Amino acid sequence: MSPPIEADQLWIEIGIPDQRLALRRGETVIAEFPVSTAANGPGEGMGSECTPRGWHTVRAKIGAGQAENAVFVGRRPTGEIYTPELAAQHPGRDWILSRILWLSGLEPGFNRLGEVDTMRRYIYIHGTPDSEAIGVANSHGCVRMRNQDVVRLFEWVPVGARVLIRGEEDEIPPNPLCPLGCPLEKGGR
Repeated sequence: MSPPIEADQLWIEIGIPDQRLALRRGETVIAEFPVSTAANGPGEGMGSECTPRGWHTVRAKIGAGQAENAVFVGRRPTGEIYTPELAAQHPGRDWILSRILWLSGLEPGFNRLGEVDTMRRYIYIHGTPDSEAIGVANSHGCVRMRNQDVVRLFEWVPVGARVLIRGEEDEIPPNPLCPLGCPLEKGGR
């Protein structure tokens, strides 16, 4: 479980069922974006190509100052800018573009450490080509966003911001806004 979130604290909530990312300040949604999570659905296992659930933190922000559509390989900018012509030269590449928010799990044994470690699985929130579907599960485990959206999110969210990834509509994890860990009401989201 994540420590309590303060009423003025920025945090991210990602819903796998609805393929949406909400940037929140306390309980208030201040921005919302469509995303694409894993085609394989939710899951935490190493090599599963699933999107991990539960509480995470933004471990690192990568790509400040890079152009929109800048290409990253191994979390490093290649100096390339994504174009359909570049894509044709590299068929099958999983394009990581514009910005990277690298996630780390906060729940030992569920999404942190061992064979379920989100950070060691290299799970990011990142940009993707405009030709890729957004709003449907289509990734290899990461959370894909439109490039202009991930650039905006990157500017707002600090390293250390918490991220909640929900797997099912009815799955309500402990509420970080409640000091005793009481659950949110089902309709409270």
